[in-house]
Amino acid sequence: MGLIFAKLWSLFGSQEHKVIIVGLDNAGKTTILYQFLMNEVVHTSPTIGSNVEEIVVKNTHFLMWDIGGQESLRSSWNTYYSNTEFIILVVDSIDRERLSITKEELYRMLAHEDLRKAAVLIFANKQDMKGCMTAAEISAYLTLSSIRDHPWHIQSCCALTGEGLCQGLEWMTSRIGVR
Repeated sequence: MGLIFAKLWSLFGSQEHKVIIVGLDNAGKTTILYQFLMNEVVHTSPTIGSNVEEIVVKNTHFLMWDIGGQESLRSSWNTYYSNTEFIILVVDSIDRERLSITKEELYRMLAHEDLRKAAVLIFANKQDMKGCMTAAEISAYLTLSSIRDHPWHIQSCCALTGEGLCQGLEWMTSRIGVR
């Protein structure tokens, strides 16, 4: 009986879905979070710890945790993993030198037990910048096609204009209930 009630509640109740937004420092995580929330650019400073906001998309509630990406903070990312349904990895499409670090962090996260059921959205940010890597180049470098145990999607975007962000949220919304 409890299972039936839980299923009905998930259909009609306003269920909250936990999302962590991660990436290296200066990738655009906080700018993306506040584009989602206010649809405008907010001047940010480096995040120490985290920012938490609730974003509602088509009656779907996402509790988004924007986690600081400085090297000294990355070792504490795992304290945020419990009950996470979605990982948003923000990649700075200009920062070719640190893409290998992004790849290491991605695969470290995917190996963590608390994230075994999490879907992954990769935002290839700063697509408005001259000389940026395309989403396809980033996908190839991160060997995303080898990820078989997590649903994933890569989306080109520009956090400053909001371009591409809605498509990413739509992909996340489409993944709810598909496990």
